[in-house]
Amino acid sequence: MSRLVVVSNRVGPVRESAKAGGLAVAIVDALRNEGGIWFGWSGEISPEGTHANLQTEEAGRISMVTLDMDQADYDAFYAGFSNRTLWPIFHYRLDLAEYDRETERGYWNVNERFAARLFPLLKDDDVVWVHDYHFLAMGSKLRSMGARQPIGFFLHIPFPVPEIIAALPNHGALIHAMLAYDVIGFQTKRDARAFIRYFVEEFDGVATEDGLLTVQGRTVKVGAFPIGIDAEAFRSFSVSPDAHRQGKRLKASGEDRCHVIGVDRIDYTKGLAERFHAFSRLLENYPENRNHVSLLQVAPASRGDVDAYVDIREELERITGNVNGRFSDLDWTPIRLITRPLKRRSLAGLYRASKVGLVTPLRDGMNLVAKEYVAAQAEDDPGVLVLSRFAGAAEALDAAVIVNPYDIDEAAEGIQRAVGMPLDERQDRWHRLFDKVQSEDIRAWYTSFLKALRETARRSH
Repeated sequence: MSRLVVVSNRVGPVRESAKAGGLAVAIVDALRNEGGIWFGWSGEISPEGTHANLQTEEAGRISMVTLDMDQADYDAFYAGFSNRTLWPIFHYRLDLAEYDRETERGYWNVNERFAARLFPLLKDDDVVWVHDYHFLAMGSKLRSMGARQPIGFFLHIPFPVPEIIAALPNHGALIHAMLAYDVIGFQTKRDARAFIRYFVEEFDGVATEDGLLTVQGRTVKVGAFPIGIDAEAFRSFSVSPDAHRQGKRLKASGEDRCHVIGVDRIDYTKGLAERFHAFSRLLENYPENRNHVSLLQVAPASRGDVDAYVDIREELERITGNVNGRFSDLDWTPIRLITRPLKRRSLAGLYRASKVGLVTPLRDGMNLVAKEYVAAQAEDDPGVLVLSRFAGAAEALDAAVIVNPYDIDEAAEGIQRAVGMPLDERQDRWHRLFDKVQSEDIRAWYTSFLKALRETARRSH
């Protein structure tokens, strides 16, 4: 069997992948099955940067191969173009996007140098799978060096409609470079349609109903491959001793009280301020929830070197103080905000003990917290998922209570509906949700993508 070569911005962990969750679980599982290389940034900044020796660590059939960046590359490629330009634009936040030609040049340069370090490691029958917005141009750089292997790409964040992506200077060169991939995967059908529409409108591309996109003589496969979780593993986390202990602590404030939980990195895409305002509106409009319903928000820091994230944390602390000052009682606090990360087993216990899971991003590629919340629930007494229509997960998890996070009153009504939902409806919704979480799990995700990549590459090479 051919080797699998995975490229992502960060590499590992392998042995602790279940604790890391998300992408790490999928990549480790795929690489253990197929054998191969996981290639990317070491997470370290050194004077030699991408010119330093490759660092290799073996873990069974997996070779983790990493290289450093220097400070200039980090500033331009990672902190600059990737996270100050692409991230906000791809999440529809043109108002927060920053652009300058130097950081764009740094982005292309790092894609080229990473490709140059990877290319000599490739064997003729390898299958290459590149991940996320950091490496949109990696495939084109590998092709220019002579790579003939099947190369696929998966975008973990949303892909915006053409009207938004057109605001990115030189968008034509960058997005067109993605055509070097044989298969381009997205979290949702909506994102795949936006990508196809871009090429139809900007480059007179032609697409078939099954997602074959032809642009200037080049044909690629475009499709939705919704990422999932290891549902059974996370379900087992939720009944572990650590999870039970955390759930018991949460309920210690009163067995008859209703707990609402949100778990998100601090990021302007997550709609945390809007969520807090919606919870405040819940207490205003439905006073029976006072001294009864509380919100626990776990929001660990993210990208602390970006000013916008510091501002969000300060805003959340201000709203929390305001709501708690207005509504708190001696033995009840409306909002509890935790800004440090918690272990996944602890989170599983908190999900299971919470009657409502609140997942209300303003825009999200998928949002695996929604799927983890569903997987953690007790079958006989499940909680209710309140989910933003703008989360990628909403495309499959339509048995959740779907809300518009921009509409504070609608979001408050959604929480109220979840809090008062009768048991039979909760059970029916949960069964439908869990069926989806199980069928579209992490293994189905990478298996379906790699199958499409191998089939498409066979036809085109």
